[in-house]
This record gives sequence, C-alpha cells and structure tokens, in this order.
Amino acid sequence: MTTPQVQNIMAWYANLSPTSLQDIAKYYADEARFKDPFNEVQGLKAIRAIFEHMFATTQYPKFTFEEVIEQESKVFLTWQFHFGLRGKSYIVKGGSMLTFDAQGLIIDHRDYWDAAEELWEKLPIVGGLVGWLRRRFKVTI
Repeated sequence: MTTPQVQNIMAWYANLSPTSLQDIAKYYADEARFKDPFNEVQGLKAIRAIFEHMFATTQYPKFTFEEVIEQESKVFLTWQFHFGLRGKSYIVKGGSMLTFDAQGLIIDHRDYWDAAEELWEKLPIVGGLVGWLRRRFKVTI
C-alpha cells in the first residue's frame, strides 16, 4: 500500500509540466540533493533548473511508474521516462531512491539508470560506438 505522500509525489511527477514545476517546494526541502547520471546538485533552484532543462531539450517528457517500495523515510520507485528528441520517441527505464525529512519533504533524490543502454546506444552515431564497446566487453559463455 502506497502512502498518500508518495501517491502525491508520483501524481506530481506523472503530470509534471513547466507550470506544475512551480510547486516543487511542496515536495522538496530547500536544501535537497539530486543526483542522476548527468547531474549532481543541491537546492531547490538547482533541482528546478534540471527539470527546466528537460522541458527545453526534450519533446513531450512524461514519467510513468511501475513499482513502489517504501521503508520508513525511504521510497524506491521504478519508472519509465518517455520523451521525444528530434522527432523520434525514446523510453528510458530507471529507478529513484527518495529520502524524506520529518516534514515529509524530499531531502535526497538519487536516480539510477544506465545512460549507455537506455540513451546513448539508441542515438545515431554514438549508438554504434556504444554497441561496439558493449559487444567488446561482453563475456561469452
């Protein structure tokens, strides 16, 4: 059973838009930390800038959630991030570990996803090199 607090956060992310981004302080503490394969920042202004960049550089970004694991002040969410880039659709699968403070705000947000497999390998030019590297280091039995 998912708590109302986590349901609210998932709903906010599922409907995230440049307009709803203004509500970030309802979900994140002032000095919250955020880390993903490309960014490591602290503070609402910096976290908001990451999402503003997402809206500026992708088309129709949307998060859908698959699984939720809650334990005390921590939640792990698995998700799919759907977006367009230069007219082509992409899906990145990953997970987020969220840690909450006593007020129920996120104080630490860590995203886990494989940038090589989920993104770079799907892109023209770069994808060929990443695929070659993956084949080169793969163990064959």
